[in-house]
Amino acid sequence: MDDDINQIDLEPRALNEAEHPAHLLAPGPARPFLDLLAPMIRDMGYGLVRIRMTGEAGAPVLQIMAEEEDGTLAIEHCEKISVAVSAILDVEDPIRGEYTLEVSSPGMARPLTRAQDFETWVEHEAKLELHMPVDGQRRFRGIVKGYENDEALMEVPLVGFGEPQILGFKLADISEARLVPDEDYFKTALKGKSKSGK
Repeated sequence: MDDDINQIDLEPRALNEAEHPAHLLAPGPARPFLDLLAPMIRDMGYGLVRIRMTGEAGAPVLQIMAEEEDGTLAIEHCEKISVAVSAILDVEDPIRGEYTLEVSSPGMARPLTRAQDFETWVEHEAKLELHMPVDGQRRFRGIVKGYENDEALMEVPLVGFGEPQILGFKLADISEARLVPDEDYFKTALKGKSKSGK
């Protein structure tokens, strides 16, 4: 087994639900994998963005989204995480039968699953959906304004107000949040890669 895997601390660690809500990090059937895989991925030096389980009708697909400090994840790091996760799953055997493991970077339409995400992506546009409606509204689209007093802040247009309003949302009340892809940013990134020859 790889030396890096041998050095990983496999003891489950309690999540700070205020900053790392489990329902956003590992929704639905992926929840049992959070305590198993989150400490390992963190100890490898990566940030866990989300774990998701799909394809329940057929062979399940376990999707792991992680990142380095700059918000990206190179292919070689995806492979490193995949090897480590596969080794743990082989030992713990939490999935019966065949399954597919996918490890990726968050991408442009990245989910916002942690308090730090609302601080990192200030002034970017995002979509947010709540478990329960507030004044009849469950879906909001606006500009990320940070994270304060245990709330994710977003500037959103509201009916009856001439100017967008800054609203605070508890992470526990959010069912899903993600960035809206920025086409201009994407074009700039592509131009940068083209000039650098990558």
